[in-house]
Amino acid sequence: MTASMLTSDTEPKPIYRLKVAGRDITGRFQGRLIELTLTDNRGFEADQLDIELDDSDGRLELPEKGVRLALSIGWADTGVVDKGTFKVDELEHTGPPDRLTIRARSADLDGGLTTRRDNSYAGKTIGAIVQAIATRNKLTSMVGKRLAGQVIEHVDQTGESDANFLTRLARDFDAIATVKNGTLLFIPAGEPTSGSGLALPKVSITRAASDTHTFLVADRENYNGVRAYYQDTRAGTRGEVVIDASNATVKKERRDGKVKKKQKAATVTAQPNPGNMKVLRHTYASKANAERAARAEWRKIARGVASFSLTLARGRPDLFPSLHASVSGWKREIDNTGWIVEKATHRLSDLGYTTALMLEIKPEILYEPGEK
Repeated sequence: MTASMLTSDTEPKPIYRLKVAGRDITGRFQGRLIELTLTDNRGFEADQLDIELDDSDGRLELPEKGVRLALSIGWADTGVVDKGTFKVDELEHTGPPDRLTIRARSADLDGGLTTRRDNSYAGKTIGAIVQAIATRNKLTSMVGKRLAGQVIEHVDQTGESDANFLTRLARDFDAIATVKNGTLLFIPAGEPTSGSGLALPKVSITRAASDTHTFLVADRENYNGVRAYYQDTRAGTRGEVVIDASNATVKKERRDGKVKKKQKAATVTAQPNPGNMKVLRHTYASKANAERAARAEWRKIARGVASFSLTLARGRPDLFPSLHASVSGWKREIDNTGWIVEKATHRLSDLGYTTALMLEIKPEILYEPGEK
């Protein structure tokens, strides 16, 4: 294997591989790597690769900005996992002792997605809007089934990049918009789907594999509901909608069509403040739009009830944002709660390879009116 190996002969060996235009350049960093850090983010926040190198002998040449680096990381006994391609956009040289840091960001977000545009969409489905944006950016598209047929009455994109516009649209539907491996994804937040549209497996994490952890649950934003206002100029109506635990219903049906009820194990839950109602600032163009935005915000609040971060002593290159995770070995409420990987940070150095995870709660599916 033409990947660089770290640590001693008696321990598992983390390995990495770097390529430029299909050419393996890992050997150039042999004996120079101080730390390699990959931060894998969700949505349109670009993934970032930082490579810190020893230049104490002054023999390292500064690479050109714009170079694309293909990264794979893993272990000598299990092989490497492709982590994507990154465009070098920042160089930093410090000293003494002299060090060179190469910073690169996800190449998937390069190009027209960040160019400001003016567009208007009326009576279009989310699927059609995402497809149009993907086509003009020379990408394929994949939209979650629950979202593809949702009709947007009217929405404007004024002096706004496609990335910002999609992020704003995703916020109103509690969705994630991102680009992975040449595919523009628009999927419900918390839905574990790959760029090819295939459902991803749930991953298991045990405390025995964890080095450190931090679990936090707080009452600061434990809202008891969400209020949104609307003004429908065509219908000549103005009003408000409120989404809370009483109407953000969870439906689970058996094949015979009957609602299935089962006793739930103790999980992490919120203690809402009865007088703490979240009010959305935007005034929506219709009651349906206001209700949809309020329901999306309620889902977001449900995911933010608690946070759970941990560091795995043996790094796992198979972990990335949006994966569903089950955990075991902690408190009962933590173990019984479903989690979603929000962020993954992979670090390789002469000390080994670790993966730090930020997890958020996976809420129950809250169906929109009319959904099955």
